[in-house]
Amino acid sequence: MDQINPEAKYVVCTLLDKNDQSKYVFFTQKRSAGEINIGFTNGEDVWKTHLTEEIVSQLFKKFALKSTEDYTVKLKCACKTGRAFVKLQEDSAVLHLGSEPTDLSLSLSKLTDSEGRTEVKELLFKMADSLQQLESQGASSSFSPVKNPQKRSSEFEPRKQHTGPIVAVRKRLPGDSLINPGTKRKKPATGVAFDDGDDE
Repeated sequence: MDQINPEAKYVVCTLLDKNDQSKYVFFTQKRSAGEINIGFTNGEDVWKTHLTEEIVSQLFKKFALKSTEDYTVKLKCACKTGRAFVKLQEDSAVLHLGSEPTDLSLSLSKLTDSEGRTEVKELLFKMADSLQQLESQGASSSFSPVKNPQKRSSEFEPRKQHTGPIVAVRKRLPGDSLINPGTKRKKPATGVAFDDGDDE
């Protein structure tokens, strides 16, 4: 398996097979001297190919591309717009980036189990690094499902006990006023009772 170059640039996106709606993680890795690694994984198996500078140059002429960035954008666009589909074979796969005969198709080799695990691990760490870099640039709100990282992080910590001054709440006794606690509620006036028997 090729050694990962720290300076290599990854492009990652979801590939939804237009034929059977299978999902894959599609990735390209730009390497030095204009070479490109291209692959995809379903989380269990990994298929990958290496395009040499000569092959990339031929693709540039065929599709009128100016740079490897143009090429990776074309690949990513085909995956995101639902034009791509995959034909799996026993030890390989063919990635079609459209249904027309003139559309690009790539043959990829299936990696061994150990190579595939290593590739998926490298891909996960690269994606995590990219998310962390986006967050450090202040773009976490548009790229991360966590809208407020500070608020979210508190959910993983034990609840803090209240350390402020404790305010005693006085229990209201029967007859106390609700508006002015501590004063007795006045009973409504009943008037003066006259005894009619005194007039006689």
